Amino acid sequence: MIKSKLKEIFELVLRQCVFIILNIYAISKLLGGQFYMNGKLPEQIADTTLGEASGFSLAWTFMGHSYFYILFVGITQLIGAWFLLWNKTKLIGVFILIPIMVNIIIFDIIFLDVYPALANAIIIFLILILILFFNKVRIIDAIKRLTNFQSKPKVLIKRRLITFGITILIIVLIFTFDSCIEHLLGASKDKILE
Repeated sequence: MIKSKLKEIFELVLRQCVFIILNIYAISKLLGGQFYMNGKLPEQIADTTLGEASGFSLAWTFMGHSYFYILFVGITQLIGAWFLLWNKTKLIGVFILIPIMVNIIIFDIIFLDVYPALANAIIIFLILILILFFNKVRIIDAIKRLTNFQSKPKVLIKRRLITFGITILIIVLIFTFDSCIEHLLGASKDKILE
């Protein structure tokens, strides 16, 4: 009983730490304090050619080029972090944040030579994995429910095959329509390669 209570308290503390850290990063993104924003490049960066720019400068400029992308990442971090605060939504928060943290870790490894930021991202990622570990019974139960396939009567199998065929047909129609629209709007390989 005491061990279970200590685990709950420890998990809550971990979730609150991730909540605070990611809120700081997300709000910084939303307020323009992270990345070199389009039209607000530091003079030294603006005067540097692409060939001379460091990986950090290229990455920071690229990430800051679209404010909508920054909004997407920042708001997603906020949503995931806020979901961590409640027991009923904590796993949703973890599943929202893990792909974001993996992306940040890979981005930091490939483009940035800022190791404290990488260490911070790895620590947050490991905390999220630890939260999953603490909730492994719930996760295993959910996976079992999602993958519990019962044998189906022949009528259901036939109905599913028809549904599958219709689905494939709709997908082909959508891709054909999309290709036609792209062609009509002038999206060709020659323009993309320029």
